[in-house]
This record gives sequence, structure tokens and C-alpha cells, in this order.
Amino acid sequence: MTDPSFALTSWPVNIGTAARLSAVSAKMVRHYEALGLLSRVARTDSGYRQYTQADVHTLRFIKRCRELGFSMAEISELVALWQNRRRTSASVKRIAQLHVDDLARRIAAMQAMQNTLQQLLHHCHGDERPDCPILEDLAGEPLSAHAGI
Repeated sequence: MTDPSFALTSWPVNIGTAARLSAVSAKMVRHYEALGLLSRVARTDSGYRQYTQADVHTLRFIKRCRELGFSMAEISELVALWQNRRRTSASVKRIAQLHVDDLARRIAAMQAMQNTLQQLLHHCHGDERPDCPILEDLAGEPLSAHAGI
């Protein structure tokens, strides 16, 4: 998806324009720069950052990685691989596979939490009585120990 304003832009650009073109906040642009995810950014004589098309493209790459849930460490590796034309796709696939495996573990854990909470909700009367299986479970009492269940 090409942004028409990207082609019409006079380069280099300031941080506000780089942020707008990459859909990343200026604060995050500075953060990514501090983490070393961007190459050394040029500065004007008065100290203002000047971003190139390549910098903005890298910011877009980082944003997409974040949207897919990669960690900053993984993003750092991916940026380095993306910029290294001698990389192997096996290296990229390894990172992506580890991330997919981690997502699967996290999804399974969240589904287990959801199932537990649904079971607790099913057993909670939700009326004027003070008995509450949800609070009892949170306090460490097993569901089967609740009276009337």
C-alpha cells in the first residue's frame, strides 16, 4: 500500500513528517532510534533530526512487526536480517516460527483462563446472596468445595 504523499515528499524530513508518513508517534520514533533500530539519523546544524526515505521505510517495517506482536528483541533481529541482503530466509523463518509457537502457548493459556472464568460465572448466582464462587476461587478454594455445586 503506497502513500501518495510519500512520493511527493521532499527528503529528508523532520520527525513530525517521519512520524506521520510511518504512522508511528514521534515519541516512538525517538524510542526506536534510542534502541538502535534505526541507523544513525542525520541532524541539522541546529540539532533537528532529519529522516530519509529508508528511515521511514524502516519505521513502517517496525510498526508492522509490532502489529504482529513481535518483541523488541525479535524486531531488532528482523530489522538486521531485513537490511542484510546476504541473510538466509531460514533465519527469518526461525524467528517467525518461535513467535508463532509463543503465540500458540499464550492463546492456549488465555483459553484456559477463559474456560475457568466461564465455569465460575456459570456457578455464580449473581443475586443478593453473599456467597460468591468467583471470590472463593480467587481466594484459593476449589470450585468443588462450594456448597450447592
